[in-house]
Amino acid sequence: MTAGAAGETGEGGAAGGAVLPHSHLDLRYSEPDVDATEWSEARELLAEAELYWLTTVRPDGRPHVTPLLAVWRDERPYFCTGPEERKARNLAREPRCALTTGRNSLGPGLDVVLEGTAERVRDTAELEALAAAWVAKYGPDWRFTVRDGMFWHGGGDGGSAEVYTVVPDRVFGFGKRPYSQTRWTFRPRWPVGLGGTGAF
Repeated sequence: MTAGAAGETGEGGAAGGAVLPHSHLDLRYSEPDVDATEWSEARELLAEAELYWLTTVRPDGRPHVTPLLAVWRDERPYFCTGPEERKARNLAREPRCALTTGRNSLGPGLDVVLEGTAERVRDTAELEALAAAWVAKYGPDWRFTVRDGMFWHGGGDGGSAEVYTVVPDRVFGFGKRPYSQTRWTFRPRWPVGLGGTGAF
């Protein structure tokens, strides 16, 4: 890992050939002499956290925030929601969203905000693997049956849930005691004309 000007950090390949995101330590919001948080630390938090908060956008532009469960697989978070729930309806209209997790304390620790674009998961094999991941992480109370491109509760007799992944654009890590702000960029953010400037 090499450091560049103004806190920029370039990261190469990881063990096993995984491509790491480009990282940037924002010196304006970081204590002197602090290092950028390693992506591996943020990734571990995203994978192991039990509770997350999903932020979506209502039709009138107001934010909608709700707590939910999620699993981390293939370098992405996955979550599920009933098709009639507000967050599902928001995502059908505007898939850009944010997923947040961390510690409910001043520190020490790390808070993470992942910004990206939600995509529906419909492939049966992938859903079966995700259903197994839910049980492995949260236990048998969160066992789903896969049918018709969705999760189903109660062995298939309960309600249905759509499954989504969030393709990350960038992730923010807020380190506490010592305080730091690290940004990991996966790809350019929103193109010009889609509510953004095209800048990172």
